This record gives sequence, structure tokens and C-alpha cells, in this order.
Amino acid sequence: MRQTFDESTDPAFGARHLPLLRARMAEQGLDGFLVPHEDEHQNEYLPQANERLAWISGFTGSAGAAVVLSDRAAIFTDGRYTVQVRAQTDGDLFERVDLAALPDWLEGAPAGSVIGYDPRLHSPDALSVLRRAVLKAGGELKPVEANPLDLAWGDDRPAQPSAPVAPHEDRYAGESHADKRTRIGRAVAEAGADVVLLTAPASIAWLFNIRGGDVIRTPLPLAQAILEADGRARLFLDPRKVTNELPGWLGDTVSIEDPDGLPMALDALSSRRVLVDPAVSSAWFLERLQAVGAQVVRGQDPCAVPRAAKNAVEIEGSRRAHIRDGAALSRFLHWVDTVAQETLPDEREVVETLERFREETGALKDLSFDTIAGAGPNGALPHYKPVGSSIRRMERGSLLLVDGGGQYLDGTTDVTRTVAVGEPTADQRRMFTLVLKSHIAMAVVRFPEGTSGRQLDAVARAPMWAAGLDYDHGTGHGVGSYLGVHEGPQRIAKWGTEQPLLEGMILSNEPGYYREGHWGIRIETLQVVTPTAVPDGGERPMHGFEQLTFAPLDRRLIDVGLLSPAERAYVDAYHAETLAKIGPLLEGDVAEWLEAACAPL
Repeated sequence: MRQTFDESTDPAFGARHLPLLRARMAEQGLDGFLVPHEDEHQNEYLPQANERLAWISGFTGSAGAAVVLSDRAAIFTDGRYTVQVRAQTDGDLFERVDLAALPDWLEGAPAGSVIGYDPRLHSPDALSVLRRAVLKAGGELKPVEANPLDLAWGDDRPAQPSAPVAPHEDRYAGESHADKRTRIGRAVAEAGADVVLLTAPASIAWLFNIRGGDVIRTPLPLAQAILEADGRARLFLDPRKVTNELPGWLGDTVSIEDPDGLPMALDALSSRRVLVDPAVSSAWFLERLQAVGAQVVRGQDPCAVPRAAKNAVEIEGSRRAHIRDGAALSRFLHWVDTVAQETLPDEREVVETLERFREETGALKDLSFDTIAGAGPNGALPHYKPVGSSIRRMERGSLLLVDGGGQYLDGTTDVTRTVAVGEPTADQRRMFTLVLKSHIAMAVVRFPEGTSGRQLDAVARAPMWAAGLDYDHGTGHGVGSYLGVHEGPQRIAKWGTEQPLLEGMILSNEPGYYREGHWGIRIETLQVVTPTAVPDGGERPMHGFEQLTFAPLDRRLIDVGLLSPAERAYVDAYHAETLAKIGPLLEGDVAEWLEAACAPL
């Protein structure tokens, strides 16, 4: 029986699978092997066949890695998965280490160790950090032709996905793929290259206006492409995914080819200048191109910024998707405020109820990520996921944090609301209001053209800092248009990039507060960068944010006395707009509840 992986994956996987991997490592003369979460496409979410980290350890989170040595092993995750990694892995077999400490852990490997890696699974940028660590330990980082984990997995490994690839119509995309290819081709030439190698599925989906079903939670087709500077392209796509309508959709200037022909296609680029993004393409591609004598031009994926800066059609689609999603979320919040306050369901029922309301829109294609529902202490884990014995019931006197989103043909949503269970305490109201002040600060900020998210991050944190508080995650991430809920290169974070926030970029606004062992608070909406006029004219072009997400805040948790008049006015205006946009989609008790929930403070 082929193995599949979900949140209940067995911690005993390590006991069964580590010996199998170590036997294959020994056959290849390896003392260790790197197991990243990423696959050949550097995806965040993976098809079952590429869940290598889950197979070896049992851990199914979306970020992590493992290192397996001949006599010990370690699994590396970040703070989002503290509870989950303990529930899903065997602590006697795997040391549990923070993901940021992976290079330090490798520096402690025995001198002379030969540690293998699959060059198809690591970007050159990530690999360079790991190579330095292994060299510092006196070891060798060695590429392998045959992945020993894949060999150990054997016949139990699920088949690679073959979901049909469908056109994403121009009425959703807002620009034909022919025009996109022409535009990106010009960017390739401007970068000093003849062609670009595209390996990021999101870029391929965006460029060709296609969507697939190879990856859960994100409508991606797994493929690669070579785009010429004149806009002609070769799309390397599993023939099983090619529908009857696809060749006609792509036209004569795009050839659909079998992925088995990609190595020869790369070899044929031996005398050409090839643009490759080393942050998102695996090391195997660069090594192959360099081996045949191609001139590799290292640079950012030319689709990344145009994909992130949404056009008018995509923005309008996102508005529609958020109103539809906001109605579903409002129905859910009504359920939480009525039925759930009495029955005190567990987190799994909370998740299933929210998902049911989204499904009842009739437009949901998938969730945009696994829904987060943290009751009480579990809400203090920023990206907690209800797993096994960690699942809790709602408790009176505590808080419930729910973070979820949907994938719709016209947009991708992601929203977090924190609600009181029973009567909130003064302390809970104070902390919620401080988070709300941070959220409002980012919602109303104006900033000059060219400002990056890293420069803006402190604006949101200032109200928290003034109270001696902070949160350990970013303030905002980019979001795609019926694509990834986490999309670069834009983000708002202390450690963010220098990428300017451009008109049309969609980002989350999600400050939070987390009291370990008690409860957590996060308020998240999505917003789009827009030009902003300054009342007195100003001297420089300015940008601001338009709110896309509309769903009521829990008024019981707002300490009005802590809000300035401007902040109070913002909340009232936001609720009035929520009622105007969402109210017409609701009926009966839910409509009455929304009117009360959106009443002025």
C-alpha cells in the first residue's frame, strides 16, 4: 500500500525508515544525508510523492529539514511547529533543533564525514550556507545521482501527481499569456541574457495563464519552461497533464514537451546566456548548464515582480473573492458567538465548521492553507495546527484564534480573527487593543514610492514596543492571485527584503501577541498597495493600502479607552464598510448579528 501523509502521520516512521535510509547511504559511501522539506520545484506545499521529510520522520509541517548521520539524526523546524514536531516525531530518534541552527549543527558533524545531498532539492543559495558549515567541520558535502531516500522508499512511494492543467482565463488574469511572454522576454534581454530557465511553478502558472492541481492548497502545475527573449517558449509538462484544450490555449509559439527531454534542452544551451534565479532554482540546473559551457546569468526570476504587482483585473477579482469569503467568515463568527459559546467544541470541529462555510459559497476551489484554530494556550503558538493529543476544546474565560483562507478563481484569501470565549478579562482586552493599534498603524500608513516592507515593519510594531511588547513573526507576507498564499518577493518584516512595495502588491497585515501557556492574539487582513493622495499636496509620490478583507472584529475585546480618536474612527469606518459589503450577502439571524457586531464603538 502506497503511503500518504497527513497530520496524523505516525511517529514510528523514523524507527522503520531510518535503517532503510542508512543502508542505502552506506551503499553510496555516505556518512550522512540532507533531507530538506523542499522538492525539485522548491515548493512550500508538496505533493505526496515528494514528502520526503514526512516519510523519514513523520513530520508534515511546511517548513523543516532533517540530517541523518550513521549514528544519529536531527530534525529542524521553526517556532510555528513546536507542538507539531513533538507530536509527530520520535524524540529518541531525532534531536529537535531550531531550523536557524541547522548550519551550526552541521559544524558539529564528525571530521571527515561525507554528507550527501540531492542537488535537485536544494537551491544554490541555500546549499552554499550548508557547504560552508560542513567544510568547517572538516567534512565533505557530496552530490548524489540517485537519492538514497527515494531508493529506500521504493515501491511504497506515491506516484508523481498528474492533475490536468487548465487555462486560467484572461477575465481572471487580466493579461494574455502572449503579452506576458513578450513583456518578460524584454526583461530577459535587459538582464543580458538570451533565454531564461523558469523552474518555479508559480511563475510558470502566471506566465502561461494556466493552473493545475499537483500541489495541495495551491493550484500549481509542476513543470519547467525555457523562454526566449522574443517570447517563444518551451513548456516541459508531463503528457498526462495535457488536456485537449491546452495546446490551442497556448498557441503555436509555445511548444509542449516531455520533461524527459529537459536535460537535452539544457545541453543545447551550451553557447547561450541563460538567466537563472539561484534563490528558487535547484543547484542541479546551474550545475548542468555550467557543465555544458552555458553562460549562466544569475538574477531574479523575471516573473516574480510582475506576478506580485497585480493588474486592475486581478485586484478587482481579489475584492470580489474577499467579499464572498468575508460572508462565509461572518457566518462562522456568528456560529462561534452563539452555538460554540454554549457547546465549547474542540479545535477540529472549529476548523471543519469554518471550512464548511467556505465550501457553501459554491466557488471554493481549495483552502489556501490548512486552517489554524488555537484555543487557549494553543493560540499562543503562531502557526499551531490541531494535531493528535494537542487538540483542545474552547474554554470560557479564554480566547480562540482562527486563521484560514480560500482559493477562488478570482483571488486568494487569508484572514485571522481572535474572539473571546465568555467574558474577556481586562488584561485580554488590553492586549487585543494593543494588537489592534498595531494593525491600524499598518492599515493607514502612507509611504514614499520605493519604500520596502523592511522599512515599514517598525510602523506596525511601534504601539507594541511602546508597551514593552513584540511578536516574533513578520508583519506581512505577499499573497498571489489564485496562486500561493505566501508569495514573494514582497514582505513586511524585520528581516524582509529590499524589494519596494509596488502598486498592486497584495500583502497581509498581521501583528500579534502570544502569551505562552495562556492564549494568543492575531488580527490579519489582506491589503493592496495603492497610490495615495496627501491632503495638502505633498512633494513626493506616495503609496498606501486599500483594505481587501472585510469581517468584524470582536468588539468585546476592544478597550475603547486605549484608542485615539483617529483609531476609533478607523474601527467604526472599517465596520461600516464591512456591513455595507458583507451585509447584503447574509440573512436572518446572521444579518442581525453582523449589524450588531459592526455597530459604532
